[in-house]
Amino acid sequence: MHPHLVCIGGEDHALRIPFLLALRERGFQVTAVSSGDGAEFARYELPHRRYAFDRFGSFGGGWTAIRQLRGLIKELRPDLVQSFDTKPNLLTPLAARGAVPVIRTINGLGWVFSSTEPRALALRPVFCGLQRLVSRWTTVTVFQNREDQAFFRQQRLVDPETSQLIGSSGIDVDAFLAAQKNGPSPAELRQQLGLGSAEIVLFVGRLTRQKGIPTLLKAVPAVLTRRRQFRLLLVGPRDSEGPFAVDQAAIDDLAPHVIALGARRDVPTLLAMADVFAFPTEYREGVPRVLLEAGLAGLPIVATRMPGCNDVVEDGRNGYLVPPRNPEALAASIVDLLADPVAARQMGARSIALVRGRYDLARVVEQYRDVYHRVLNGNPTGDATRAAEPVAAEAGASPKLSAGRQ
Repeated sequence: MHPHLVCIGGEDHALRIPFLLALRERGFQVTAVSSGDGAEFARYELPHRRYAFDRFGSFGGGWTAIRQLRGLIKELRPDLVQSFDTKPNLLTPLAARGAVPVIRTINGLGWVFSSTEPRALALRPVFCGLQRLVSRWTTVTVFQNREDQAFFRQQRLVDPETSQLIGSSGIDVDAFLAAQKNGPSPAELRQQLGLGSAEIVLFVGRLTRQKGIPTLLKAVPAVLTRRRQFRLLLVGPRDSEGPFAVDQAAIDDLAPHVIALGARRDVPTLLAMADVFAFPTEYREGVPRVLLEAGLAGLPIVATRMPGCNDVVEDGRNGYLVPPRNPEALAASIVDLLADPVAARQMGARSIALVRGRYDLARVVEQYRDVYHRVLNGNPTGDATRAAEPVAAEAGASPKLSAGRQ
């Protein structure tokens, strides 16, 4: 018997294809449900169904999505439902209403719990109430970092007996390294982008205020006073980010020292070309995938002292942690790394060891596999360290997903 797992996420759900393939290799029948395009899932013969929701809209617009998800759950008849992302984690339990076990993964607390804007502060009690409500129909809640788990417990948003800590969704080390090897060399990329011998600081992610892009841009002049050959590359979408998007004029004002490349599929090779990875997020992150990719690429990292970031970056060991919204501290840390490339390479080597040892995909998937089998065996609150029941893998291995970013 192959347990049927339906995995629900948002528009970036295709980034979890390696996770889903690994579960399929371990004997699960997997169906992906997302608000994005299903073309990427089709490449790996992963069944995909689409539902619609607006991640920028109010929760009131979610009732249509709840009805769609309820219909999909009834049609697909899964043994388990797994959800990721802020709104799907609220919508999915409301759609299931106890008809099927739901495992939610809290991969960050999103804008409402991260922003200090008055509207976000006003919405927090509402979202806390929703979290308490949906916990009634959640079998297990998985957290990606200890701070989020502690927050939910302190606010009584989750039953401590049904919560579990699993760091990140994992990273497929072999696929990432293969993508680097098969892509253009750092020298070729530098030539293509007209970078010459410039020192490269790279950011990968959505170009939004919440990801700290305004702070990063404010740090650029201070870095330039010490490192005249420095270039900042911004990789990720901007036009799709609605009211959260950083102003394009703020980027253009710093040309040619700041270059926005848009969304790219060659992130592993771009990382191989960089000297430092900067991630000035103001979000309470889960465990940011881009930090795992940067670490595996052997880059020293400058990130903000926020939940999720401090799970990957050990201050002074494999990078630096700085306060959010502090361009002076951000600039100083970037300059320190650029000015001492030997120390920076040593930090990068420690990043590789940390990611391989703690966040390898196989290790993470085995932890989820154990959770799923405890739920299927009617013991969701059992010992999380207990070995999972063996499940026969399907004949043949699923194809590997080339690392990259939509």
